[in-house]
Amino acid sequence: MWTIILRRIAIMIPQLVLLSVLIFVLAKAMPGDALTGQLADNPKMDMQTLAELKAKLGLNDPLYVQYTRWVSNLLQGDLGLSYTHQQPVTELLAQRIGNTVLLSVCIVVLTYLIAVPLGILSGRWNDSWADKLIVGYSYVSFATPLFIFAVLMLFLFGFTLGWFPTGGSVDIQLEAGTFDYYLNRLHHLLLPALSGALIGTVGVIQYLRSEIIETKMKDFVKTARAKGVPESRIYSRHILRSSFIPIAAFLGYEITGLIGGSIFLESIFSYPGIGQLFLQSITQRDYSVVTALVMISGVATLIGTLLSDLILSLVDPRIRIE
Repeated sequence: MWTIILRRIAIMIPQLVLLSVLIFVLAKAMPGDALTGQLADNPKMDMQTLAELKAKLGLNDPLYVQYTRWVSNLLQGDLGLSYTHQQPVTELLAQRIGNTVLLSVCIVVLTYLIAVPLGILSGRWNDSWADKLIVGYSYVSFATPLFIFAVLMLFLFGFTLGWFPTGGSVDIQLEAGTFDYYLNRLHHLLLPALSGALIGTVGVIQYLRSEIIETKMKDFVKTARAKGVPESRIYSRHILRSSFIPIAAFLGYEITGLIGGSIFLESIFSYPGIGQLFLQSITQRDYSVVTALVMISGVATLIGTLLSDLILSLVDPRIRIE
């Protein structure tokens, strides 16, 4: 197992190199830069001062020099300086990444708490009225864009009914570490997490439903029924165990896919995480933050792929990743 993991990590190295080149080239291909944006916002800054700042920051150096310097700093844990926020990118991300991780974990937990029972119900009693309702819900979820659904949830439960806060991650007047503080954080977190989970359940439901329907028609299940094995035991020991294999492997991809979805959720619900920061950095042309976040997202995707393969091999020992 460890040999396979080390081999996969070795394969990830050239992938990361290629990813870093693409990120750097695309960032440099974007029009303008953060200093040009500051020129428009700061009337006291003239063109000469702007040119001096660019020379001081090395923005006039050849691209290969800038890339080498960026990668060298990246390997040392230095993600650069945010020109907009005037602080190191590592400090800026440290202030927000906790909120995004917490939101992502809550979405994954809620997604599986909702999707697994519905998938089992739909697969075990397929073609029933309950199955038709669940399949209909899946179709609606699949056809509804996340940002539209999130806006509707915010309007209904935030502004109209007033059941949930409409922005932020916690009320500022609460003292950190108290019970009311954590309860208030959960209150702020629940609506965006539930919005992401209700849309994200469609994949798990359909996978699980299809696997159960296919598995219960296989020969080993028919043999168990012929031997008089109780139906509940057939489902718990044979059908569900086999059907959960692709669902377990799907978990790694679910985690990495949440990074993209958090951009919409955090922006709509004004939730201070790295998704909201990413969108703000693009509009403000803060390329140090943009390149750092895209690189982190790429690394998370590669790790998620490896995690999915490992989960798959652990759930079913017959499967070994190559």
